[in-house]
Amino acid sequence: MLNLFRTDPVLALVVVVLIVVSLTVHEFGHALVAMALGDDTARREGRMTLNPGAHIDIVGFIMLLVVGFGWAKPVRIDTRALSKPRRDEILISLAGPAANLLLALVFGLLAWLDYALAPSLPRAVAQGAFDILTQAAAINVGLALFNMLPIPPLDGSHLVTTWLVKVNVTVAATYFRWGSWILLALLLFQSLTNITILPIGRVTIAIVLAFYRLLGMG
Repeated sequence: MLNLFRTDPVLALVVVVLIVVSLTVHEFGHALVAMALGDDTARREGRMTLNPGAHIDIVGFIMLLVVGFGWAKPVRIDTRALSKPRRDEILISLAGPAANLLLALVFGLLAWLDYALAPSLPRAVAQGAFDILTQAAAINVGLALFNMLPIPPLDGSHLVTTWLVKVNVTVAATYFRWGSWILLALLLFQSLTNITILPIGRVTIAIVLAFYRLLGMG
């Protein structure tokens, strides 16, 4: 039953849909927490929605399909509207990965339910549902891990830049300016050479398998 990441045309199409949903939930998480902390920029810009059209960035989506990792349109915030800008900026940044982890948990529990009901279901139905739910859980764990990397413009970079700004504003600006190019270079190098620099995939699989074993699906 634990046959991760089987690929066929139908499953590939489902994965594309799952990626769109996962990116949408990620950005909605940012928008929701920003709104809760007093910044309504996301609402005014139409980002307080689960409509994928408001969040998907075409280039980032293509990169995700081609290279394996990509991005959606970042949710803009106005730190002047936050009561504690440095703390709140970090909380807003963490909200996206947290939303993906929560969604991964939901999909993982649904996979466990499918596993438990498998003996009473047609084998093809049970296996197909399990594969899709596993892909969904893995996609969301992978997105959470990837976005927590401390490289601009990813969410994890805010944990570094908020500290760097206090130490040296010039270094922080340089780090933020060149970070996205460094990230792109790393992803392209990894894709073209098959040399793993960012082992997000392996860590994702390990986490999903560990969670399944915890639920007795070893």
